[in-house]
Parts: sequence; structure tokens; C-alpha cells
Amino acid sequence: MDDFFRDYLTVKESRIPWMCSVYDTFKIFRHDNVDGFASAQEFCRDLLKYARFYTDLVYAKSEDPEIQSLYRDAKEMRMDVAYPFLLRARNYWDSNLISRDDYVEILKICITYVLRRNICSIPTNSLNKTFATTLPNFLRKDDIMDSIRAFFVLSESYKRMPNNEELKREFMSHDMYHMHVRSYVFRRLEDYNNKAPIAINNYSIEHIMPQNENLSPEWIADLGPNWKEVQEKYLHTIGNLALTAHNSEMSDKSFMYKMSIEGGFKQSALRLNSYVVQQTSWNEEKIKERAEQLASLALKIWEYPKISDDVLVRYKTSKKKAEEYTILNYNPTDHSRLLYEQLSRQILNISADVTQEFEKTYVAYKLDTNFVDVVFHNDYLQLFINLNFDEVDDPQSQVPRRYRNWS
Repeated sequence: MDDFFRDYLTVKESRIPWMCSVYDTFKIFRHDNVDGFASAQEFCRDLLKYARFYTDLVYAKSEDPEIQSLYRDAKEMRMDVAYPFLLRARNYWDSNLISRDDYVEILKICITYVLRRNICSIPTNSLNKTFATTLPNFLRKDDIMDSIRAFFVLSESYKRMPNNEELKREFMSHDMYHMHVRSYVFRRLEDYNNKAPIAINNYSIEHIMPQNENLSPEWIADLGPNWKEVQEKYLHTIGNLALTAHNSEMSDKSFMYKMSIEGGFKQSALRLNSYVVQQTSWNEEKIKERAEQLASLALKIWEYPKISDDVLVRYKTSKKKAEEYTILNYNPTDHSRLLYEQLSRQILNISADVTQEFEKTYVAYKLDTNFVDVVFHNDYLQLFINLNFDEVDDPQSQVPRRYRNWS
């Protein structure tokens, strides 16, 4: 319930409330009647609608097989951080602002974005803000789909979506074996354009070139004089990994033994193993060639967003001229503005490294990350402090513990 209400509030307020203050934030949101609900019944209908969207996502439910499959992918990818934006997109579909096919494309783009960043080892600590605030603020309701495509193509630095060249390079060299999404990656590689999808749980991942540091003479002969370097460099990469139901039988045996035993690679009908069954030996060259084939397939599965140059140029220009928010965007009263000016001076005096950013609905103060956000209300300021409430040290002990917001 806490997760749902936090994501609901994130959609409505374009900011992420702290989990410990979800209830208080919800009460303030309802009191302020941000969306102008005409009645309590209308408000409850809105909650019910988003609750249905949310449970569909969380439990991967849909009468549409393709959407259900994408929900499963998102769940397997542990994409909770994207839920606020996906709820927003689902509401656009419900409101006829986008089509069913548009919603499917949004799901695919978001999954691709997270997967590509995962493969390319881009830190994930910014993803929640990207999906909750940065992307929605960039989005244009009169051109929803192109604005979404443009956002992912134009995002730079830690927000970027790796391009095809970067993904292909990293897909070939990344330690795929120890990734938490490895089963998802192997399942999608096998099932792409396959009308008979596999049950991935029936298979285990086999290192074609074994993990054992003491390789057999047959393996040393196959890999060549620099076999140690080859093993160290390629052991856990995609080119050396296959699916099998006979992992224990294969163990550290020679390549030809793995090919010829009962249930070995020669008898495998898996698409993922199609290159392997054609070989008579296994070495660095074969590993690299197979990795390149699978990386090329990955570019088709997790496809880079398609957008015309003309549209992209328009969004590049608009991005450069994007609105800069100021305190006036929050319509402060004289009282709240005076409070803010006094507070801001004290926060900025904490350190010369503190920076202040005016976001769409709040003011953020940052060091490495946000440590306090300030939201304007008519006669008070609401502060969201990045601190567990039990860690708050109030020497004057004047703030009752039941209050999570200061004003």
C-alpha cells in the first residue's frame, strides 16, 4: 500500500515523497485538492483507477498477451523505479491521448533503457528521478510519443541511453553470468521471433569453456598457448555461455564430449545454441564470433528509439530553450516567500558545495544528491529531508514525533 500511494503521489505531484512521510504527504495532497476533484467520490474513483493500473503492473496482469508479456519483463527486470511513469503512460492510454500500440512502445522503450544501462554498467541511482520527474517534465502532451523518444535519444551523461555501438561492445564483453537479469537476457535471446517460447527455469547456464582453473589437456590444446588469458577474459561473457538441461553431466569435460553426450549440444534444439552445434572446437575466435552474433540480435530485441532527424532537431532546439523555473512559478505569498528566503540563506550557508535547483514543483538543495526539498504552500513551507525520522536530533524537543513535516 505504501508503494502504491508513493507512486500515485509521484504521478500527481511530479516529485518522489519520502517513504516515511507518504501518509502525511497524502493528507496534504488531498487537503490542497491539487487536481481539483469535485467530490470525495471523484477522488476515490481516481484512486481506484490508478490502483487497477498499479496491480496490473505489479502482478503482470492484462487481457492483452503482448502487454502482459512486457509487464512480466518489467517485473523480471525489477523496474519498480519506472512504475510512476508507466502509470502516467497507462492513464494517457485510458484518456485516449495515446493508442494501445503507443503504450506498448513506451513499455518497450523503458525496458530497453533500463536493460541497456544495466549492460553498460551505468549507475542506477538516478533512475527514480529520471522516470518520476525529469522525463515527465520534458514530455509534451500535444506530442507525447515523439517527446518520449526524443528524451531518451537526447539524454546525456548519467541519464543517457547507450547507443547501438556502445551496447554491442559491452554486450560482447560484459560479465553476463553474474548479472541479476541474466535469465531474462537469455530468455529474450532464445524467444525472439519464436512461436514456441521456452520455460527458462528448465535450463541452467553452461560455461562452454569451463570455469575450472586447472583445464584439461584437451582444453589447453583448443585454446592455445595463451589459454589462461583467454579463460580469464571470456569465461563469463555471452559468447561462452549456453543453455542446457544437462549441466552436471557436462561439467569440465572437453568440448567434443559436451557436443556428443546424450542431451549434449548436438541434440540441442535451442536457437541460442545454434552456432555452437556447428563447431568442432572451441577457442577465442569462436567465442568472439558467437558473441558478435548474439550482440547483433540484442540490438534488434532492445531496439534504440526511432525518431526522424527533423523532429529530433526541433527537440534539440526546444531543450536548449527549455523553461527555467524561478520562485515565481510557485506563486508564493508574502509570508511563504519570507520564510523561504530566511530558510534558503541558512541552507546555503551550510557549505559552499550546496547547490540550489528550481524544479517544476519544488526547490531542491543538493550536495551529491538531494538532501532537502522545499514545497510552497499558501502559508507555510513543506520540507522533505533525506533522513530517517529516528535520526532527527531536536535539541529543543519541541516537535512531536508524530509530525513528519516541518512548517
